[in-house]
Amino acid sequence: MIKTGEQHVASLRDKRAIVIDGCRIEDPTSHPAFERLVHSVGSLYDFVADPGNRELMTYPTKSGDRANRIWQLPHTAGDLVERRRGLEAWGALHGGFLGRAPDHVASCIAGMYMGLDVFQAYDPARAGALADYYTFARDRDLYLTYVIINPQADRSKPAAQQKDAFLTAGVVDQDASGITVRGAKMLATGGVVANEVFVTCIQPLQPGDEPYALSFAIPMNTRGLTLLSRKSYEAASPSVFDNPLGSRFDENDAVLYFDDVKVPWDRIFVFKNLEMCQKQFHATPAHVYQNYQAMIRLSVKVRFLLGIAKRIAEVNGVIGFPQVRETLGQLAAEGGMIDAMVAAMEAKGTLYNGYFIPDRHTLYAAQALTQQLYPKIINTLRDLAGGGLIMLPSSVKDFANPEIAELIERTQQSPAASATERVKFFKLAWDAVGSEFASRHLQYEMFYAGATFVTKGHSFRTYDWSAASALVDGILGGYALADEVGKQQAAA
Repeated sequence: MIKTGEQHVASLRDKRAIVIDGCRIEDPTSHPAFERLVHSVGSLYDFVADPGNRELMTYPTKSGDRANRIWQLPHTAGDLVERRRGLEAWGALHGGFLGRAPDHVASCIAGMYMGLDVFQAYDPARAGALADYYTFARDRDLYLTYVIINPQADRSKPAAQQKDAFLTAGVVDQDASGITVRGAKMLATGGVVANEVFVTCIQPLQPGDEPYALSFAIPMNTRGLTLLSRKSYEAASPSVFDNPLGSRFDENDAVLYFDDVKVPWDRIFVFKNLEMCQKQFHATPAHVYQNYQAMIRLSVKVRFLLGIAKRIAEVNGVIGFPQVRETLGQLAAEGGMIDAMVAAMEAKGTLYNGYFIPDRHTLYAAQALTQQLYPKIINTLRDLAGGGLIMLPSSVKDFANPEIAELIERTQQSPAASATERVKFFKLAWDAVGSEFASRHLQYEMFYAGATFVTKGHSFRTYDWSAASALVDGILGGYALADEVGKQQAAA
């Protein structure tokens, strides 16, 4: 049940169809666009399999075996905290830069399983398929990605009214063995290194969109499934020294195209049901549980960025400047707020079907605030660094030339680091805040939870407005116009 890195890497040699730079490839483990990412993911599984991390990263199942904590179903607040500590340790291995590491979609499927009663009320057969799949994925410690957004196309029209009826993945046929799916879905972040993909729609669908109202999971090497990869930042980063993040943690994003893909009934959780597509996320703990994981990851990432900020001040010799300490203090307050909100999700959690679930509104409040906060933190780091982020040697090759290396020694000076250490650090800082890899992460953190009106809508929907209104009514009820008029008349 506890998969090793070597086993995961081997599982990716399954002849999946990946398209990149005009070519089709079948093995991401040896391709320069993905090879380092593959081994970074492998190191995550090795961390779990390390006997020294047994209690931190695994938990006992009912069968008596142990499973990766990413699949854990918490029954108490203590369970939730234990799982969070494991996820934090995992996130630290990539600095929070793997936004769709295996713990994310595992959290989604676990959340749906916790709401199995919702699926049973909809269709017992589909509920059975989901329950079996959760156990199947947990016991094999599968890396799942998901595609839950439709291609953008004409956003003024629903899926059924697009020019191409099968622009969005939908049902073209069904029989006793399953359904046939044709069309596209996005955005399969991490898909090139995942074992399987969970396919559904989180966006509201309209009447007439029933063929697209699906929820199912299939292996990445399923016949007819093609991954259309974006540009690989890893391929554009041949040196780890020059791009220490992009060269190792570019999790890649891909559009998936389903060319008449056959999906068996035992892998289908929702079939042509508009209401259930929404309920699977919001009437179960799924949406909260998956985004709680995302906030844990983001808290680790912000902690990493705060470490970059402090190191910038130290390397530049300005750590003692009052205005710099003020800036670092503001960053520390913002990072502390994220940590506190994660802890509050746990402290304010509630029981659902015997499972302990993070507090919904605290989660949505955190999402709404951090979407605005992440760009602010990145700009603050840019302000702190100034020209130090861009006035760097062209590449690691410069150090191989003794004459150039001597010039680097003379020009890259710092009161707190050698020339080599300074260059190495600022290369890391640039890859975190300014490179093409970093720019993708800025866009990602601004929209991974959805458009801002969506996250703010969740916050509005889940806030305790009745308590706020009761406070206003209590104060209003403490005085009356008639009483005031009577006092004025008596005084006169």
